[in-house]
Amino acid sequence: MDLKKRIDIAAGREPADLVLRNGKIVNVLSCEVHEGDVAIAGDTIVGIGTYAGREVVDLGGQYVCPGFIDAHVHIESSMLSVPEFAKVVAAHGTTAVVTDPHEIANVMGAEGIRFMLGSSKYCPIDVYVMVSSCVPASHFESAGAELHAVDIAPLLSDRWVLGLAEMMNFPGVVAADPECLDKLTVVGPRPIDGHCPGLSGRALCAYVASGIGSDHECTSLEEAREKLRMGLHIMIREGSQARNLDALLPLVTPATLDRFMFVTDDKDVDDLREQGQIDHMIRRAIASGLDPVHAIKLATINAARYFGLHHLGAVAPGRTASLAILEDLENCRVTRAYRGGELVAEDGVAIDRHADKRKPSILRSSINVQWLEAEQFRIPAPSTAPCGVHVIEVMEDRIDTERTVERITPRDRVLAADPARDLAKLAVIERHQASGNTGLGFVRGFGLTRGAIASSVGHDSHNLVIAGTNDADMFTAAVHLVKIRGGFCAVRDGAVLADVPLPIGGLMSDVDAETLSRQLRRLHEATTPVAPKLRRPFMALAFLSLSVIGKLKLTDQGLIDVDRFERIELVAS
Repeated sequence: MDLKKRIDIAAGREPADLVLRNGKIVNVLSCEVHEGDVAIAGDTIVGIGTYAGREVVDLGGQYVCPGFIDAHVHIESSMLSVPEFAKVVAAHGTTAVVTDPHEIANVMGAEGIRFMLGSSKYCPIDVYVMVSSCVPASHFESAGAELHAVDIAPLLSDRWVLGLAEMMNFPGVVAADPECLDKLTVVGPRPIDGHCPGLSGRALCAYVASGIGSDHECTSLEEAREKLRMGLHIMIREGSQARNLDALLPLVTPATLDRFMFVTDDKDVDDLREQGQIDHMIRRAIASGLDPVHAIKLATINAARYFGLHHLGAVAPGRTASLAILEDLENCRVTRAYRGGELVAEDGVAIDRHADKRKPSILRSSINVQWLEAEQFRIPAPSTAPCGVHVIEVMEDRIDTERTVERITPRDRVLAADPARDLAKLAVIERHQASGNTGLGFVRGFGLTRGAIASSVGHDSHNLVIAGTNDADMFTAAVHLVKIRGGFCAVRDGAVLADVPLPIGGLMSDVDAETLSRQLRRLHEATTPVAPKLRRPFMALAFLSLSVIGKLKLTDQGLIDVDRFERIELVAS
């Protein structure tokens, strides 16, 4: 639409293409709610007031909000393909997400990022990308690819790429590591997201001075307050495993309001469908006492400003007509969603108008494992017995871990699991280069009684992760994951109880959300008798190889002391 016509419609000389009438506008610019028609020409809001339109929708007093923006999300963690993810979140009023394709980048590098960009076309939401900064996440993991500054630079020319995603290697930044500095420099003035759990004092100053602008890893009020004082934008996270809204919300005041954003980070398909996405965070924030308009501001304009998306985030002339229509503010029930003036969801159901325009994106198999043998799960006992071993302690709804040392008495010259003490064996097998690398250790917290559970989702390098009570079932589980090109499975007494294939990079499903939910439900039902303690055992399993968060983790290279950031022996000295 040409500029003159847009101005003529805004001035009332011509009718609008679409008028949303009898609505209450949630104005995140003036922090108030007021009445007025919303006049839309093409994909743009051109007027607020009283307008005539070729199409008029009577909202009957409902609330007109800017479309919600998830400021930091890993779409792969939903286990849905990009189009399916877009349909699920559009039904909850999200019209834009800023994704870090960090997971598939660790599996397939720039090819994986381009796959995500290609899959985003003709979806019912806008999908923006921050280029993954830490591939691999650390040198203690064997990833499927490496991304250096020279690999990042070409991706920045894509108009859907906004900047550099979470710089997880905060020790490298603080130490002025040349590789980190090259990545920070190549981005130029674009946004750079942070990831610095627990960083404080001069180290935090050095991290912020590098040009990094945000952090989503705050878990306490004190940590968030210090980072706020240092100039970071705070992303409040509420995902499936990491949940920080309750801890951080008291820091959100009228004085600090502009410095916070809502993010989900990692949220699986079941939680997205049952709870919602950013709308869930708005509901929870309001229920905790935050002003509804302020809550919506955290979900819209703050993210738009931070990322330079100045056409999004508000209901005002000149902004893109991406909108969420709410039945009421307190419950944040979304009745309609518009993306660029086009209806993309109504009454909880997405309207996928352009599915026929999407071209199937083809991605090669990502499971490349050296020939497996049951013997590779065997842990030989040291000459002295009994011995103390380092144990990873899993915690509910946490991605970090605690650590203990447990005494184990060898049996037949090997160290074995002890279900009576909730002590399971853990294995991480490299799955990208068929190197045969296998890390072995022990874990507590799943309540594994018998059998094994396994996953090809293993943050961040996504090697095969298997926890079990015996070597035979762990072997069976690993072999089955290779057969289904990645995913999840539960095994007992040599039989596969249930599985969920994730053939897209070993991370995402190629079926619709409802079918995937059914598969996951069957898996969880089959797994509960085997591993009854955790609400989401496979989500917890997926983070046990993440070598940059927690006290103790296991990768294909061995046991990692995260605090000291060094590899240690399984047997405690």
